[in-house]
Amino acid sequence: MAAIERCRTAALGGHVARCEDCAHTLIAYNSCRNRHCPKCQGAAAKQWLAEREAELLPVPYYHVVFTLPAAIADIAYQNKAVIYDLLFKASAETVLTIAADPKHLGARIGITAVLHTWGSAMTHHPHVHMIVPGGGIALDGSRWVACRPGFFLPVRVLSRLFRRLFLQKLTAAREAGALRFFGDHAHLNDARAFASYLAPPRQSEWVVYAKRPFAGPAAVLAYLARYTHRVAIANSRLIAFDDHGVSFKWKDYRIEGRDRYKVMTVEASEFIRRFLIHVLPAGFHRIRYYGLLASGSRADNIARARALLSAPAPQNQTDYAADPDQPLMLAHPCPHCGGRMIIIETFEPGCSPRTHPIGSIRIDTS
Repeated sequence: MAAIERCRTAALGGHVARCEDCAHTLIAYNSCRNRHCPKCQGAAAKQWLAEREAELLPVPYYHVVFTLPAAIADIAYQNKAVIYDLLFKASAETVLTIAADPKHLGARIGITAVLHTWGSAMTHHPHVHMIVPGGGIALDGSRWVACRPGFFLPVRVLSRLFRRLFLQKLTAAREAGALRFFGDHAHLNDARAFASYLAPPRQSEWVVYAKRPFAGPAAVLAYLARYTHRVAIANSRLIAFDDHGVSFKWKDYRIEGRDRYKVMTVEASEFIRRFLIHVLPAGFHRIRYYGLLASGSRADNIARARALLSAPAPQNQTDYAADPDQPLMLAHPCPHCGGRMIIIETFEPGCSPRTHPIGSIRIDTS
């Protein structure tokens, strides 16, 4: 929260930029660059999407969601790093295993997985979103195997295997001493109590959802832009902050139609508490790649897939190094005349700019 509070303020320093055409001047404060900050993730999302764009294949893409049941989500909050990691591993292993089974697809597929820990009302709701191409490379590497039109993999089969794999891994983690319980769940440190706690989830149906294919590669990127670099809530959902609290839009998925869109108002302290629930452990990666998209062999696998699909490789984009003799500029043009904004001054954190021209305005910048 301290980083977010200081973001885009004088506490982090900044710079002054002046239009080289009309002399319009802007004072811009630096961003905190914290990965949980809603104001700092726009640039990171654009860069990530640009890198992924070159990897898209000319095939339908599917959206698959794996959700932890409520009982597991309760203990996940006390063991974020371990259980979120198990969620990634169990869901990815599930999809890769079923896809490789000749009874279903019989191919090696690629997965981009993104962790979400929130529901629309910012409550704790851990689940993984996966974007997968509708097919993969045959196990012998000889051809591209496409899934049936409009159908990726059987949801019930995915659900049952996901449940078994996750509970196996969770039990192993507890036996290895990797889990810690306290408060209302302190009794789960006892092996018998833990086994009893897992009995209902072993018998229940776990939620796995596979959506129909996207309209095309552009739709995939548009969807990913909403899911990769956002935490808990987007600024667009915030409505008001006053003496009554913080008001924001949320969606009640239990209701169909327009009535599902509602407004919730909570005290400021409760809003902050809900937001902080979703802060991830330090160093935890919430975007991961599996199968054909695993980092070590991604480039070779994508090239092979394109060859099997007879798809042209994307054109190489030339990287231009910054010219040290050119002045530093802002990425956006002058809001008055569209000219280049040249940085004429930088100032350290906690300091104020020396340049104070009449009519200058302050802007946000990263």
